[in-house]
Order: sequence, then C-alpha cells, then structure tokens
Amino acid sequence: MTAIVAGVLLGALGGAPFQISGPTGAMSAVLIVVAGHYGIQGVWVAGAMAGVLIFLLGLFRMGRVVSYIPSPVITGFTSGIALIIGIGQLDNVLGTHVEGHTTAVEHLAAYARAGISPNWRAVSTAAIVVAVMIVCLRFARRAPGALLGVAVATVAAAVLDWNVATIGEIPRGIVLEQRLVPSMLQPELFVGLTLPAFSIAALGAIESLLCGAVAGTMTGTKMDNNQELVAQGIGNVLLPFLGGVPATAAIARTSVGVKSGGRTRLVSIIHGLAILLASLVAAPLIARVPLAALGGVLLVTAARMNEWETIRFFFHRRLRHAVIAMVVTMLATVALDLTQAIVIGVAVSGLVFLRQASLIDIAREPVDAERLRHRGHALESIHPHVQVIYVSGPLFFGSVTAFLESLEGVPASDTLILSLRGVPSVDAMGLQAIQEVIERQHKGGGEVRLAGVQRAVAARLRQGGILTELGDERVHWSADQAILAAHA
Repeated sequence: MTAIVAGVLLGALGGAPFQISGPTGAMSAVLIVVAGHYGIQGVWVAGAMAGVLIFLLGLFRMGRVVSYIPSPVITGFTSGIALIIGIGQLDNVLGTHVEGHTTAVEHLAAYARAGISPNWRAVSTAAIVVAVMIVCLRFARRAPGALLGVAVATVAAAVLDWNVATIGEIPRGIVLEQRLVPSMLQPELFVGLTLPAFSIAALGAIESLLCGAVAGTMTGTKMDNNQELVAQGIGNVLLPFLGGVPATAAIARTSVGVKSGGRTRLVSIIHGLAILLASLVAAPLIARVPLAALGGVLLVTAARMNEWETIRFFFHRRLRHAVIAMVVTMLATVALDLTQAIVIGVAVSGLVFLRQASLIDIAREPVDAERLRHRGHALESIHPHVQVIYVSGPLFFGSVTAFLESLEGVPASDTLILSLRGVPSVDAMGLQAIQEVIERQHKGGGEVRLAGVQRAVAARLRQGGILTELGDERVHWSADQAILAAHA
C-alpha cells in the first residue's frame, strides 16, 4: 500500500520528476522501535503526526536545509547507503540466512561468526543478472537491463530446476482491513508519540532532500525542495488512513529509475501502478522470481549510485578534509542510523572548517620610506616606534589566540597599525582581542591605528564601541595613510 500510494501520489506532487518514494529500510529501523512500544496503531499515529510536521517544513520554506550539508557529507552518505544496499542483499545473493542483526555492521559480524556456505545456484542466478546489466550498460544503454536480467535469470532458474528462494505469494488486493481510523486518535498517544514523530519527520525530510540532491547530481535537474516537503507531508498524512506506513524518497528506487533512463514523473507513477497491477494480475508470475535475481539488480545499483567522479576529485586533488568528512559519514551511515550519520558528518566538516579558518595569517613588515616616496608620499625619515601588522583571515574565537600571540613582541610604547583589509569578519572574542590590544598600547604610552577596515567589520567595531573609543582620526583607508598620520 505504501509503495503504490507513495509512488503515484508523491510522484505526481513531488518537487522533482525523478523522485520515487515509498517504504525504506532506513525508516523501518525507526518504525520497529515505535511498533515495539505502541503497536501498529502507534506507527500510524506517529506517521500522520510526522506528515504534518514535514508539511509545515515545506510550507515555511525550510527546504534549503539540505544546502547547508557539505558535498563530502552527501557523497559519504550516498556511499554508505550503497554499502547498506549491497550488504543487505548478501542473504539473497549467497542463498543463505543469518540471524541477529539490525544494522549492516551487525549483518557482517553475523556472517563472520556463522561462516559462509553459499548456495552456488543462488550465486549463479545473481551473476546472470549482473552480467546482463553490464552488457546492456556497455552496448545498449537504453535497454532495461535490470528487467531483462531478472527475466533471463528467472527463466534459467526454472529451466535448470534450480532450488533457489523466490519472492513467493503476493497478496491480491490493496484494501487493507487494518488501517488508521479517527477513533484511534487518542490524546495520550499524541503525548507519547511526540518524540518518535519528530524522529520520523526528521529522517523523512532529510532522506527525501538528500535523495533529491543525489539524483539531481545524476540527472542535472534541480529539485524544488519545498514542494517536495509539502508533497511528502501530504502523502504521509494520508497513508496511515489507507493502512500504509511512513514513506520517504527512496535512494535505491530513484537510482534504479535514473540509471535506467527515467527522467519524468511517469517513472514514479508507472512504478506505483505496476506494483498495483502486479498484486492484482501478475502475482503468480512474480512469485517465481528468484530473490537472488533481485539481489543482483541491487548489487549493480549500489555500485553505480556512488558518486565516483566526485570521489576521484577528492582523492586526486588530495583534499584531505573532504576525504575525512566523506569516509566518516560513510562509516557512520553503515554503523548507525542515517540521521545520526548526517549529524556526525556535518559536525566533522564543521570542525575541519574551524581548523582551516583558525589559520589566520599575520605579517609584520617594516615601514619602507622609499616605497612610500615611490607612491607619491613625502616621508623624510622613518620613526623607529611605528609598527605595521597585516592581518588576513577571520578574527574569531578560533584565531584570537594566534592573533594575540603574534603581537606579544610589539612594545606597548609603539604606535601599532593594524591593517585589517584581509579580515572579512570578526566575532565577539575578536572584538575583545582588539580592545585588549588597544588598552595595552594606551597603558604603555603607545597607540593603535586601524587601516583598510571592511564595511561589515567596521559595523561590528562600531557596535562594540571600539571605533568610538579610537576616534575617526585613527581609522584610515589604507596602511599608507595610517603610516603618514602616525609620523605626522
């Protein structure tokens, strides 16, 4: 029900023509916890509450939040999803099954404990699909390689009488007896499900927006983030009343659609209608499709959905900070849930940025009378107690220590000229540092002059009272003017 309704409704209303929505493995991890405490009724109520929250995010135009997620984080997230998809198909491809795992890492650990005894017929079935898809990709890119591969593998398994697991019986109907009804909306449920609803809404919004960002890179088509959130909200409010569970944009399905050449909304709509038709008409035929064949499709999809060009760019250009953020996000996606992975990736990127931003460049240069005369300024002699410091980089809490340490060798009795043309911004600690330097010079009988102050920095200095304390006569357009004024 979720796949059919989300495919048709969200495909028609969503913010991008390539986006395909439905139930996802990432969302199921959250829903399992909710179902364990509140049952399926709790899942429905939390899903509807989350739908309202997602709708409000789109209504208040909060869709730009994904633009604040760095590119290395999105790349790592995509690679992590690819690993989850690939690891999740090990049971189907190998024809085995291991118990006791909820994450991809636990899945691999379970295999390590139990050992691997593959069913070579299942492996061969998956290999047929992979081979057909690779051949189509190389020689007939517009051919539906996944569909052809599944058809060939299914026929081969039937003709050779391979004993492999199949999809099995499919329900022939879409009207579900169990679904959310208004009488289930009890006030006590709303209170208990507030936090789960926020978790579902956050995961649904982030996964949908990231899916759009990833697929947008693959297609070159930009998604309307706010429209996508509005559509996701509407769909998730409606789904529980039809018996469905919370849906979100599915990176795996979207990638399959994009890689198969799909570019319009008909891809998602036909996908939903095809599932409906399958459940009503083609159930006996689809029941015989080997699970290993579907595993083969998803293995190829997982390999192809990685942003290989971006990854090569990071490594070839030796962008260590980007590689670190990408790898950390990828590992967190595999080991934790997706929401935590995004938070960790953004946090790592932020720390790397702070480290780079804190590398402020401070240069002390002697006053050059010859250079000033060459520029047309008359300066007969150089006063020995005038010092010029050129500062480049943001002056904020991360760089204040380096700024103050660089000025320790300047005598308090000197005239200190701070050239701030290379300073684009200053925070509260930066203002305090400049104030500290001014007070130190004044106590020692010296003074401070500022030069080349950018407009935004000047506004902060005026707001902090520093320009008022210095006086306009000690704030100059250039270091040359400050030097001449100091000598005068």
